[in-house]
Amino acid sequence: MTADAVRPPLPPFTEESALAKVQAAEDAWNSRDPERVALAYAEDSVWRNRDRFLSGRAEIRAFLADKWRRELDYRLRKELWAYTGNRISVRFEYEWHDTAGQWWRSHGNEQWEFDPDGLMRRREASVNDVPIAASERRLG
Repeated sequence: MTADAVRPPLPPFTEESALAKVQAAEDAWNSRDPERVALAYAEDSVWRNRDRFLSGRAEIRAFLADKWRRELDYRLRKELWAYTGNRISVRFEYEWHDTAGQWWRSHGNEQWEFDPDGLMRRREASVNDVPIAASERRLG
């Protein structure tokens, strides 16, 4: 294994390390950089995102690139919900607008499972979208 394949903090998680992992994920996703974000996932990571099922870092990277081509001015907040061993649960909320200028607030829950090197090997995400007016934005 190469040194860049380890993604601290590592499981088993404490409250402090789980909070750090959530903050690192929020920071990475707010970069809107598919390459950077994909590095947090194991090569064979599996995802359920809404009604999509993804397998492997390459599919995740492509999914994220497409996501941020459609979801413009994306801004995300994540909050630790629970943790144990090698698992973390978060609630999240993000705002974005489409090419027509309609703003959206997307919110949901994620369950994460990590390998011993701190790479996410499984992500289960449930997400709902609500149209909002630009004046209703909270995450600008």
